[in-house]
Amino acid sequence: MSEAVLTEEDGAVLVITINRPEARNAVNGAVAQGIAAAMDELDTRKDLSIGVLTGAGGTFCSGMDLKGFLTGDNPIVEGRGFAGIVERPSAKPLIAAVEGYALAGGCEVALSCDMIVASRDAQFGLPEPKRGLVAAGGGLLRLPQRIPFHIAMEIALTGDKYPAERMAELGFVNRLTEAGGALAAAKELALKVAENAPLALAATKKIIVESADWTDAEAWKKQGEIVMPVFGSKDAMEGPAAFAEKRKPDWKGE
Repeated sequence: MSEAVLTEEDGAVLVITINRPEARNAVNGAVAQGIAAAMDELDTRKDLSIGVLTGAGGTFCSGMDLKGFLTGDNPIVEGRGFAGIVERPSAKPLIAAVEGYALAGGCEVALSCDMIVASRDAQFGLPEPKRGLVAAGGGLLRLPQRIPFHIAMEIALTGDKYPAERMAELGFVNRLTEAGGALAAAKELALKVAENAPLALAATKKIIVESADWTDAEAWKKQGEIVMPVFGSKDAMEGPAAFAEKRKPDWKGE
C-alpha cells in the first residue's frame, strides 16, 4: 500500500504530494497525519524555506473522504485541524499547486496556503451545503479575506464549482498554467522565494498573516517583536556581506 502523502526536496523547497489518486486525493486520517508531519518537517528544518503542496494523478484534493467519515476515520489532527493543516498551516511560506478539483475540504486546504498556482482546467468550490454540511475547515473564514464579500457569499451559498480563470480574475489564484503545468510553475515560484533568507521569509509571513488582528496602537510593537530576532541573526549579517562582495548569500537559517 502506497504512502498517503509523499515528500521530496528540491533545494530549500519541500514538495508535499497527497497520494490517493484513486480517491481523487480525498482526505482521510492517513492524509491528515501525513500533511501534519510534512508541516512539522518544514517548520523545524533550517535548510527548508518554503513548501509546495499538490496532489497526485491530476487532482489536487476533492475534500474529505466521505466514505471514511461514515466509518469513523478521523481526518483531523489535534493542533492542526482538518487535513493536518487548516487550523495551523506551516510557519513558513506554502504554495498550493492545483490541477483538477480543489473542492470542499480540498478548497479549504488550498486556502490554507499562502499562494495558489493553478492549471486553467482546475476548479474550486465549497459544495458542502449540497451534502447537508458546512465548510467548517476554514473556507468560510478565509474566503471573504481573499476575494470580494459578495462573490465569497455566492461561492459558499451555491456550492457550485468555479473555474481557475475566474478565480484568478478575483485574485484568488496567483498564476495560471496550462493543464499539467501547475507543479512546475509552483516550484519555479518557490525556488525564487527560496533565494531569500528563511528567517526573513517566516517573519514576513507571520506579520502579514497576524497583523489583520492588530490595533494601530499595538502594530509597531508586535511587528518589532517579530523582526528584532531576524535583525540580530547571522543571516542578517550574511546578506549585506554577500551584497558587498558581489556573491550569492549562504543562508543558514540562524
